[in-house]
Amino acid sequence: MTTIEEIRSAGIAMKDILGLRGSPVGVRLLKTDAPVPGAVRAEGNRYCQALMRARHGEHVVVTGETIACPAAARAFGFKPLPEPLRTGKGLVGFGITAEEAVGAKMFEGMTVLEMGSVGQIDLFPLDLAEEIPDLVVVEDETEKLMWIALSYMHAHGGERVRGSTAVLQATCVDSTIIPYVERRLNYGLGCYGCRDATDMAAGEAVLGFPAEELPAIVAHLKHLGGRALPHSRGKHAYAALAKERKSAPGSCSEL
Repeated sequence: MTTIEEIRSAGIAMKDILGLRGSPVGVRLLKTDAPVPGAVRAEGNRYCQALMRARHGEHVVVTGETIACPAAARAFGFKPLPEPLRTGKGLVGFGITAEEAVGAKMFEGMTVLEMGSVGQIDLFPLDLAEEIPDLVVVEDETEKLMWIALSYMHAHGGERVRGSTAVLQATCVDSTIIPYVERRLNYGLGCYGCRDATDMAAGEAVLGFPAEELPAIVAHLKHLGGRALPHSRGKHAYAALAKERKSAPGSCSEL
């Protein structure tokens, strides 16, 4: 997929087939902080908040000066990790862990970018793309993300899809940096920070994948949309079971 028109078309198709409540987001990790045409600086936003803005139609950039989350600032190589997070004391203070050693271990295991390797992060709705993204990040209900993971698995010959998470930094590390570094799809269940700071709903999660996977994913989503997806959502097997239980002699239970 090499043209902007194809990128936009893929974004529209993914949104329509799955019924996403927002747009898939294109992400570019840029080496410099030169102005990006059409983008506004996400002043005082966390990365997850900038991602939310892009999902709802905005074109924004995140820089080391504007990013509000210290954990994400380190993950993208903008700033060193603050001492309270590095030692785990901060996570104890937030009530996330009960022991500092556990918090420290969680951050030790994070996949992060080299300091100074990224100048800024460009985020935009995929269906309004003006540039080819490095990554695509999708946040929505877990059932909808399931179909993306299935399509990715189909593109890789049925190989199982691996997921890696610390249940921290779900949007910045799990769904952006790991897919960028390891060149594969990764998913997370959300985290304390993004659920507190954005409109991510209780039943939603997030995943990301390299943009070169987009054509094959969308092609199989179209295949799934022809039969498997609507059939599964129709819950035909469940309806048959409920009908059988309701008609069984002496049964008064409801499923």
